[in-house]
Amino acid sequence: MSKDENRSEQQAHEAQVVDAARRRFLGQAAGATAIIAPGVTLMTIAQADSGAAAEGASSAKRWGMLVDTNKCETGCNDCVDACQQENGWGAGSSDEGLSDSRQKAQWIRTVTVRDKETKHTTQLPMMCQHCEEPPCVNVCPTGASMKRADGIVLVDKHICIGCRYCMMACPYKARSFIHESLHDQKSHAPRGKGTVESCTMCVHRVDRGDQPACVERCDKGAMMFGDLNDPNSQISRKLARVSSTQIRADLGTKPSIRYSGI
Repeated sequence: MSKDENRSEQQAHEAQVVDAARRRFLGQAAGATAIIAPGVTLMTIAQADSGAAAEGASSAKRWGMLVDTNKCETGCNDCVDACQQENGWGAGSSDEGLSDSRQKAQWIRTVTVRDKETKHTTQLPMMCQHCEEPPCVNVCPTGASMKRADGIVLVDKHICIGCRYCMMACPYKARSFIHESLHDQKSHAPRGKGTVESCTMCVHRVDRGDQPACVERCDKGAMMFGDLNDPNSQISRKLARVSSTQIRADLGTKPSIRYSGI
């Protein structure tokens, strides 16, 4: 048997192992908790409360955001605060209050961009860019890093082994590693010591027809969310009118988050 044939057989076997692990998890989802390693537990994902969630993600949609940096006020942290409270990380977690600041989770953060020539500075939110070609998914050895059919990139905590390859591969520094034991998780955002996490685009809200928490909280109107595949959606119409860019578009990751004003 050739080396290529051996490699193909090995890849097929690995895919079967990952698929079997996912099926076992789904079969046990009715339980209150799932144990993924000694001393590590995760709350199971809450039952879907909408028909859209029950039907599953569809490739007919591609969820994305447009951030108008001209409306992002210096010092504003509303989007970060909203994400923490909605998903139970950072200030939204009593357990993380005891952690070293260098080890705390960071699903979304604000960064300052400075024009070297004009010295003009702009503040903008940085989170998982939900890439069409996500490098985190490409390097994950277990399939824990995955992209839904609608473009949302997630981490399956029940098969994440904490290798942190995805953290090294992400050019946006969008992923965090959980160092501490957690007891105050949200049912819609399961977390666990020794696993990696990042912005989920508030998938639990999106699946029931709501906006992500950061978009809903931004009263300046700096963040817009919608279906990039629908030419008649508000976000698509806006993108057709204004100039926008993707962060590090040169890398070919094709982010679903676009920024105007930079």
